[in-house]
Amino acid sequence: MREENIVLIGMPWSGKSTVGVLLAKSLQWNFIDTDLLIQSDMGKSLQQIIDEQGVVEFRHVEEQYVLSIHPEKSVIATGGSVVYSDRAMEHLKNLGTIIYLQYPFEEINRRARSVDERGLVRTKGQTLFDLYQERTPMYERWAEIAIRCNQQSHEQVVERILSAIDVKYL
Repeated sequence: MREENIVLIGMPWSGKSTVGVLLAKSLQWNFIDTDLLIQSDMGKSLQQIIDEQGVVEFRHVEEQYVLSIHPEKSVIATGGSVVYSDRAMEHLKNLGTIIYLQYPFEEINRRARSVDERGLVRTKGQTLFDLYQERTPMYERWAEIAIRCNQQSHEQVVERILSAIDVKYL
């Protein structure tokens, strides 16, 4: 049986963490940020982990952390690269409803700050646009609900999510 959780997926800078906190408050649920779990437990920034261990190993670390969570009544903000792991995504799908925060590339690019320090999981020479093109089909594949977020505040995105899940959870 699937648990009652909401899993947010999407590109870096799509607001998963910010929207996740606001959504969790609205639902009076817990909030889990998988990137923060990794950083807190390892005592390093995502970028330090990627620099020291490489992209492939970081994806393995991320997968292991995702597989280790078993929350109930939680909003889970995932790292943007979680979609590279079918095992992690199947686990998340079993935990609850997967919601894709969908933005056009132009908006992600506008929001992007400190690209080289962010902990962006990408191969050498891969641009943000390349990453967007590569990941978008993966986000679409796993999404049970896609929320088009462009030109909306975080609060408006939360309202759209609440409307979309109304029948399921409330």
